[in-house]
Amino acid sequence: MVFAAGILVTLLAGVAHISASPILESRQSVTAVSTTVVTSYKRYTYYASAAYCKPAATLAWSCGANCDANTGFTAIASGGDGSSTQYWYVGYDSALQSVIVGFQGTEVSKILPVVTDLTFALKSLDSTLFPGLSISIKTHDGFGDAHAKSATAVLAAVKTGLSKYATTKVSVVGHSLGGAIAIISTGYLSLNLPSTTTIKTVTYGAPRVGNEAFVTWVNALSDMTRINNKKDIVPIVPGRSLGFTVTENELHINSDNVWESCPGADNTDTNCIVGAVPNIFSGNTSDHMGPYDGVTIGC
Repeated sequence: MVFAAGILVTLLAGVAHISASPILESRQSVTAVSTTVVTSYKRYTYYASAAYCKPAATLAWSCGANCDANTGFTAIASGGDGSSTQYWYVGYDSALQSVIVGFQGTEVSKILPVVTDLTFALKSLDSTLFPGLSISIKTHDGFGDAHAKSATAVLAAVKTGLSKYATTKVSVVGHSLGGAIAIISTGYLSLNLPSTTTIKTVTYGAPRVGNEAFVTWVNALSDMTRINNKKDIVPIVPGRSLGFTVTENELHINSDNVWESCPGADNTDTNCIVGAVPNIFSGNTSDHMGPYDGVTIGC
């Protein structure tokens, strides 16, 4: 509780520097997700979990249960050192007929200091990687920097996959910090791939990544889904009062393991993450790694 209290003080301090707070999304109709739809995401969940495995393992597609769950996958490239650069991998899924891009995340004890440290800033994306993009489109500087470290290598591998397998589909996944990188990568890939390419982005326990201009821009580029587990704290930070908002289409796993579809952004219904976790004292850090339909994230 002392650690949580410290984070809350930091967040409240940030609010004091903001002249006006964004208005919460009005409640929209929340509906239970069918078993068929829940099951359809399990393949992506294993891909997000596999991103925690070392590059040698994902390149050989020999990473235990995560790799065994997704047969029909052929690796193209893997990289990162798990420290200064998050692990990443790119490959092709013959069942989905899609190139897969996975980004490693991190544990809650490591990501919370990043998203609650008031030395961070909303920053325009790297103009070298995002030429011509409006400077009003901004992300958390730490997330933007994390994406930049592997961006060009990932893009090259994706282009190889699209050409080799004659597909136009790309699926980008990630958990926690990996989810933040996946969302930024969605924008980067969209700018650098043929206009015929379709992108599906699935994140798990991802924090708020950028401002409203960023979210409006990136939502239009992908079939976007963010999956949140029970009372996970990470998806509610950084705070809205600091200028951050979320991508669309939340699927929230509530306390009795029923998946709910929460339309809009920051839906305040108690079956959605903002309603279930109105502040960090209401949260539970143990929910961050899952399970997501029986899958606990990690290698």
